[in-house]
Order: sequence, then structure tokens, then C-alpha cells
Amino acid sequence: MTEVLTNHFGLDGRGFVITGASSGLGRAMAIFLARAGASVVLVARRQTELEQLVDQIQNSGRRAAFVAADLSERESLGEIASQCKTAIAGVTIDGVVNAAGVNLREPVDDISLDSWDFTLNLNLAVPFFFTREFIGGMRERNYGRVINIASLQSSRAFANGLAYGASKGGVCQLTRAMAEAWSRYSITCNAIAPGFFPTELTTAVFDNAETREWAADATAIGRNGELDDLFGITVFFASRASAYVTGQTLHIDGGFTAR
Repeated sequence: MTEVLTNHFGLDGRGFVITGASSGLGRAMAIFLARAGASVVLVARRQTELEQLVDQIQNSGRRAAFVAADLSERESLGEIASQCKTAIAGVTIDGVVNAAGVNLREPVDDISLDSWDFTLNLNLAVPFFFTREFIGGMRERNYGRVINIASLQSSRAFANGLAYGASKGGVCQLTRAMAEAWSRYSITCNAIAPGFFPTELTTAVFDNAETREWAADATAIGRNGELDDLFGITVFFASRASAYVTGQTLHIDGGFTAR
């Protein structure tokens, strides 16, 4: 049984790039992938946090490196990707986790052209253009995994979330389109749509007892998410176990969208 699990879910010998890895979902998913055996390259703006996470992963016996960079600067994506490809000697990049994102939570009348462009760029354009930098190598090896981060707002409209919701609705279609373009090369492309998890992006929810309780009560399970709840789906989408799953968005939300 152990051999079966290792063959299907183990990530030994695989290399992954995780954006937004300095905090929140990206940080947790980097830890999960390393725990399953992958070598991980962490990308975010905050170098101190990246250094600390690299130390933590390396102390657990896994290989890790970081590239401190601002992904919102699209003209730099090619150079950032090049640094990722050579960050760990002998490691090829077999998968990309696009966890970097922003939610400005602006009232609809306050959304400007600049804030709209900033949100749509980081949440929707960057996952495509950054991932595409790695597709050539994946095609050559006939293996790849792309994991995008969608949202409850991919399918639900929340107050003060118009631009964010538009970007995350786009992530679902982007994921399907990526799958159509690349899955013939054994590159699967799927998205995780988290419910309410305690991260920097959800501080406004979790710091307020009323909204925190509302979010928990809105689920079928009756509680908010804990980061470890994402371990199984992260490893599944990253491993051989999901070889025939592509173009899908899976809500990990305790049944929030089921009600």
C-alpha cells in the first residue's frame, strides 16, 4: 500500500515553482509540496519571509530556493522564470502553483482604471504569462502540473469585490483554456477555489468576530478552513494521481457553495 501511495502521490524528483509563497496559501502549498517530496522554488516580493521558509523546508530534509521579485512587473516575468529554472542545481520545473494575488476590496464607485488593471494583471494575466515561460520544458518531458487559485468569488458576487471577482471568474476560464492548449502534452491544469481560510487576504474577515462566525455558519460543515485542509488537494493536483483530471476548478470551502 505504501508503494502505491508513493507512486501515485509522491513528488520525489519533481520541481515546483510557487508564487505568492511568502505567506498565506502560497506558503502553505509550498510546505505541502515539499512534504510530499518535491523540490520547491519560492517566488514573492518579501525576501526575509522567503529566506525563513527556505530554511524551514531545508531543515526538514527537502530542497528549496527562492527568487525575490515583483510579479506585477510583467516585463520582468521572463527573467524571473529564468532565475527559477536555475535556482536549484539539477532540478527541472515540473509544475507551477499560481498563488500570488491581490484583493483591494474597493467599493464599486472607488474602482479606478489603475486599481482595475493592477488586480486583473496580478490575478489573471500573470498566471498565464508566467506559467507559459515553463511550458516548453514540460512539453519536452511530456509532464507538467499547473495549479491556479480561484475563489468563492469565481462564482459568487461579494460586496466590494467587483474587480477581484472578475479576475477570479477569469481564472476558471483561464484554467479550462490552459487545459485545452497544453493537456495533450500531459500537462494538466486545474484550479483550487478556497473558501474562507486565515491568510493576509482574509484578515478583514477573521479579525471581526461577526464576519468570522458568518463565514463559518455559511458552510455545510460549520467551520472555516484551516490551511491543512488544502494539503490533500494540493498534492493530488501536483501528482500522478490526477493524470486524467484537467481543466477543473474544485471548491475547497466546507460546502459554502453547496448551500
